[in-house]
Amino acid sequence: MSADITIRPAGPADIPAITAIYAEEVLTGTATYELVPPGESEMRSRMTGLTDRHYPYIVAVDAAGTILGYAYAGPYRPRPAYNWMVEDTIYLAPDARGRGIGSQLLRNVIADSERLGFRQMVAVIGGSDNRGSIKVHANQGFQMVGTMKATGLKFGRWIDTVLMQRAMGEGATSIPQSDAYPGTLG
Repeated sequence: MSADITIRPAGPADIPAITAIYAEEVLTGTATYELVPPGESEMRSRMTGLTDRHYPYIVAVDAAGTILGYAYAGPYRPRPAYNWMVEDTIYLAPDARGRGIGSQLLRNVIADSERLGFRQMVAVIGGSDNRGSIKVHANQGFQMVGTMKATGLKFGRWIDTVLMQRAMGEGATSIPQSDAYPGTLG
């Protein structure tokens, strides 16, 4: 990755760029099964819903201040037994792909989630042909859990969902000493 890329926490001023990056993927890609790009207000609400609960939400910025991508961790499922597990999300601007930026974002989201006390991270990848995302996750220690066939219908074709998972911190080798939501422990 280029030395002129900075990874930092995302903030409200980043919403227009985040919204544009996500809209591009909604309209042209299969990493998300959303069909209509949400506007800035909805994206702001989504960000706040995560950051208010202490989930990591970060951006990659070049030397000129352009946001090249963003990533965050959020709840995998709403049931309390899943509190120790997060799902990661990474989106890159088209011209930022293949430059190692996704790997850097993922490394940072893993480190932040681990510091907060989460024990497992899952990647829910849209498209079994999404080799870039699968490779980025495998390079960060994610193991293939499985492929759910034909789970999404987008662009007139069925899309598979790939599940990958990795342990963080002590993983499943111990039981946390607190019932508290992990994000409040960091």
